[in-house]
Amino acid sequence: MKTEPTFQTRRDFLRATLLGGAFSWTIPTFLANTLSALQAEAADKATQAVTGRDGPILVVLQMAGGNDGLNTVVPYTNDYYHRARPRIGLKGEGLLKLNDELALHPHLTGFKELYDAGRLAIVQGAGYPNPNRSHFRSTEIWQTASDSNRFERYGWLGRYFDNACAGCDPTVGVSVGRQTPQAFFAKDPMGISLENPQNYRFLPPRGEGAHEAQMVDESFQKLNQADGDVSANSGGSIGSIHGAGRLSGGSALDFLERTALEARVSSDTIREIASRSETQGVYPASPLGNSLKLTAKLIGGGLQARVFYLSQGGYDTHTNQVATQNRLLQDLGDSVRAFVDDMEKQGNLSRVLVMTFSEFGRRVAENASGGTDHGAAAPLFMIGKKLQAGLLGTFPSLAPGDLFQGDIRYTVDFRSVYASVLENWLKTPSVPILGRQFPLLHVV
Repeated sequence: MKTEPTFQTRRDFLRATLLGGAFSWTIPTFLANTLSALQAEAADKATQAVTGRDGPILVVLQMAGGNDGLNTVVPYTNDYYHRARPRIGLKGEGLLKLNDELALHPHLTGFKELYDAGRLAIVQGAGYPNPNRSHFRSTEIWQTASDSNRFERYGWLGRYFDNACAGCDPTVGVSVGRQTPQAFFAKDPMGISLENPQNYRFLPPRGEGAHEAQMVDESFQKLNQADGDVSANSGGSIGSIHGAGRLSGGSALDFLERTALEARVSSDTIREIASRSETQGVYPASPLGNSLKLTAKLIGGGLQARVFYLSQGGYDTHTNQVATQNRLLQDLGDSVRAFVDDMEKQGNLSRVLVMTFSEFGRRVAENASGGTDHGAAAPLFMIGKKLQAGLLGTFPSLAPGDLFQGDIRYTVDFRSVYASVLENWLKTPSVPILGRQFPLLHVV
């Protein structure tokens, strides 16, 4: 008796989806037909109206887990800071001073070099009204740009794709990681997810005959099956958080549509593009370093992308924060600095903007375990050649009477950053994407 193939892919729907169990006999034919139809449609639209080649590129870097902003941009002369953190508060020795009041964490040497070179902007106190301390809900708010009391179906970058990228290649958005971030969820799915371009393919089932294996390989070779984990947890209890983890709109059909979309991008094409460019930066041998190195190779190879999305996990520092943050911030600064060097040598730095975010900061006071608990606002970093470098916004007050339930209050709505990036960097109106006009920052 013939055994139905077992599909080996990291895509969750092939590993554990309802359809995978209920329609195991019909999925191969159904998806093969879907892919065939989409490939035919793509061929009809071979000439796209807008291209990502030579245009501006946004690199979004998620610091997953809730980075402690007060030990990242340190108010080293602030008495309230030292009173709240008698054990984990950072003293003046070794700090990378920005002015007479603020300094970067001593392991952010890469960022300090970028700051001194006029390539780093620090948006102070980025957050939103009525903050939520849940990792997943706050991540969802940041990824959808929603108010804290609203649930949006699509991500802010997905709405950008819908509004500004009609006719573009599927690679207009690239998520370097296992799964599509909620920020990419769109009415018309666009963007791909990958980890290692050498393995950007579907793995044929074990134990099948040559004909069956060839049929499956031909039908599914464009699906993403990646080895290694470029977004793995680097320390702490939270690795990479992608929002609520819902499907685009919640339906299995939407998820199949996205999977079929990603299949439109040939594995051979991705690998060929990545092989065109040799990296010239000295990257740390870390998941984040590898992610940025791959991003540099795809940019250097001419991939027509406008947005890259990466994640560095591990910032949920409830315990042993000092050692964990030392390691993570060293990796962050060194990896981003290597990427900037790479872009400079490629001649692409003027068209690349890096923006970091973390779902929330930490409480002002340290806890009893040598760490900090979930908080609210935190600094946001922007890196590039064409930006207003330096400190932007106002550093939040740490006076106990100015705190809200032990958290600092935000001074810049993160959606003002998004609006500024959309309008001044990606050159598209922000209101159709964000739902209303937010004040623009003079950063790009």
